[in-house]
Amino acid sequence: MKFDGYTLIAGLCCLMVAGCGDHHIGKTPDFSDDMNTREHYAMLSPGLPQTTARSRGLLQEASLWTGDRGSLLGDRRAMKQGDIMTVVIEIDDKAEISNSTSRSRDGSESLGIPQLFGLPQRLDTELPAGASAADAVSISSASSANGDGTVSRKEKLTLRVAATIVDVLPNGVLSITGNQEVRVNYELRELLVSGYVRPEDISRQNEITYDKIASARISYGGRGQITDMQQPRVGQQIIDHILPF
Repeated sequence: MKFDGYTLIAGLCCLMVAGCGDHHIGKTPDFSDDMNTREHYAMLSPGLPQTTARSRGLLQEASLWTGDRGSLLGDRRAMKQGDIMTVVIEIDDKAEISNSTSRSRDGSESLGIPQLFGLPQRLDTELPAGASAADAVSISSASSANGDGTVSRKEKLTLRVAATIVDVLPNGVLSITGNQEVRVNYELRELLVSGYVRPEDISRQNEITYDKIASARISYGGRGQITDMQQPRVGQQIIDHILPF
């Protein structure tokens, strides 16, 4: 197959267009669609009522203080699909691990036959000059190994984000998902959180900390011109992936 100059130029143009497909040249990064998300569908679903209308009416007639969400002593915690709660993320982790290993071993084996019915002396006459059967076998070995390893990590993150209950599992556990996007100039900051929480872990302020979220998935990052400059170019990433050295 022959390649002329026009074919080469066309191929380079295709690569340039493909490489620029994920970049926002001359414009701000676009926000994610908020109309086709799990939070949006959860808010559209009314969910199952906690009590019947008849029981609510009897309760209001028999008590001065009701348990309705709008009353003074009502429970305003998120409980059903479509409700919103606040997730508090305060990560301050520090880990230091240091390991040191040292091993040394010496070994020596020697086998000699100085006298055996005079056979070693007879063998010496047949052996080359300098060789003797008195020390038949001599083996020595030595080995040494040293290993050092150190791990040091420190992470600190303080965030707050509103999350929506997208599903109520049969055992009462709540599945939550939340996302937040803030755009400053040409940089878009993204915060995503999801997981499973127990209703009793939600505080009276309708808040829950990240350490009480099972299977927590927390992502904090961004996209835009600054993030693009911090990443290797597409061609460099492809070369790094293909080259074995």
